Formats: sequence, structure tokens, C-alpha cells
Amino acid sequence: MAFPVTRMRRLRASPGLRGLVRETELRADRLVLPLFVSETATTREPVEGMPSIERLPLADLVEEAREAAALGLGAVLLFGLPAEKDAEGSGAWEQDGIVQQAVAAIKHALPQLLVITDVCLCEYTDHGHCGVLDSTSGSPRVDNDATLELLARTAVSHARAGADIVAPSDMMDGRVGEIRAELDGEGFSDTPILAYSAKFASAFYGPFREAAGSAPAFGDRCGYQMDPANGREAVREALLDASEGADMLMVKPALAYGDLIAAVKRATRLPLAAYNVSGEYAMVKAAAAAGGLDERAAVTEIITSLHRAGADIVISYHSKDAARWLSEAD
Repeated sequence: MAFPVTRMRRLRASPGLRGLVRETELRADRLVLPLFVSETATTREPVEGMPSIERLPLADLVEEAREAAALGLGAVLLFGLPAEKDAEGSGAWEQDGIVQQAVAAIKHALPQLLVITDVCLCEYTDHGHCGVLDSTSGSPRVDNDATLELLARTAVSHARAGADIVAPSDMMDGRVGEIRAELDGEGFSDTPILAYSAKFASAFYGPFREAAGSAPAFGDRCGYQMDPANGREAVREALLDASEGADMLMVKPALAYGDLIAAVKRATRLPLAAYNVSGEYAMVKAAAAAGGLDERAAVTEIITSLHRAGADIVISYHSKDAARWLSEAD
């Protein structure tokens, strides 16, 4: 006995009909491009392990931002590499720090382009951890509470420079509330916070740490980043950030965490970003270079899967390529 063709099979039969009923659509303005700006670079410096990604001097950063805007990307996300580091990471909040200069330069050249700034101390501390250290008990540990005021100070300095969104990535407990209070008190009540709410102690960050010069000098970040085995904890962290005033949330990394993207979205209903991180980018690049997969098809499928899981925003080193491919598809 022959079974009738299903309705969806009939709809899939025509490319035009497939597009008409597609549940998840990709848009360039939902993509964010991470950029690394260096205070010491005089030319573009390639990042080992991340083909096409570079540490940029200020002038080249503006040109990258200009290209991002021309491609219709939703925003750029800035990471700074200072000329000098110290135990507190004081370069993070200096008025003329590298990120502060970068924000001002981009907003002067491209006032309509959204600029997000990463708020953390790891690129600025001489020990590479995301907060200040307390060594009173013998072995040094990150002092959560002492770090909060420094993160808030950094966020305010970014907002004062013109940042549209500040994004704390440190994973200190209580930092969203501290930053919200400081922003409000300094007249930046309209500056949104994109909280790295579920940021895991992941094996996929290796190339980023080389790019940003932020590898810990000792130990690891498992004391404040999350255990990849803990899903319910990730939802609790997101709910805590929402209760402290976060306007948007983030899950990082992305590929192995689709279940948590979906869970955080269901629990909070806030705008949600997924960070398709450096190691995920490097894997696709290496596999494509070896002829193991089609890069365009793989990247498109990855970004689609993240949106399908519940991400409203995808932060990806593939953002420029993805925007070009979407334009060609149109």
C-alpha cells in the first residue's frame, strides 16, 4: 500500500516553498563581530590558530568596523590589549585606555554602528586572571568582592567613551548589580548590560587567549567560570543576572551548549546571545582547509542551529563571511 506524500514533503519539494515555511531565518544584523585592538601593534598581527583574525592597531580597527557596518552586521565587540599590565588591571578603566580610544574612534567615524565592549580584567592583569588576587591565605585566589568595584569602574569608563552596550565577562558573583548601580549613578541608566551569564571553563578558548594575551600565569579559571557538566546551574546564573538588572544574557561557548541556550531562553525570555568562540572557529577553519567540510555550508548550519536553539544574537569570528554569504543568497 502506498502512503500519501506528507504535507511537509510537498512543501520541501520547491525551493520557493521551502523558503516560505522555513522556521529560522539568518540575518546579518543579528551577527556580532569580535575585534582585537592593540595599543602596541603598528601593523596587523595575525593570530596563530585563527586564520584571517588579527590584532589591530587603532587605525585598522576603524577600517574593520567600517567593513562590518557596510556588511550590515549588528555590532562589533571590542577586546583591548594594553601596552602595560599590573596586578589590578588598571588599564581597563583608564580614560585614555586602548578600548576607550577605540570606542571613541569608531563612534566618531561610524556613529550608527553599535559598539559592545568586553568588561573584564584578564587582558589587563599581569597574572591573567579576571579579578584582583588575595594571597593572605597562602596560595593566591581571585577576590570576588574586591573585583566588583573595579569592573563597575571599567564599565562606566566604556560608557563614558561612547560604548552602546557593556558586556561583563568575568563571571564574578554580583557584578551585574554592581555595574548597574554604578552606571545609573554616573548618568548612564540607558546603557544596557549584556551579561556573560553562562560562561563555562571550556577547552574551546585556547586561540582567544593567544589573541588577547590573557592566559592565566598560574592555575585556571574553574573557580569562577562554570563546570561544563552543570546545566541547571547555568540557568540559575542567568536568572540571577536578570534579577540584578541585565538587559541581555549570553551563553558561551555555543556549539556544545545548544541545550543551555534553549533552557536559558525559556527561563528568562530576555534577549540572548550565543558566543561561537575561537576554538569553534578554528575547528571549522582547519577542517575546511583539510578538505573535510564545506566552510560556507558548515558555518551557515552552525549559525542556524544557534538561532533555532533560542539565540537572538550570534557572536562569531565568521560574521563577515556569513554576512557576505547571506548577501549573495539574496
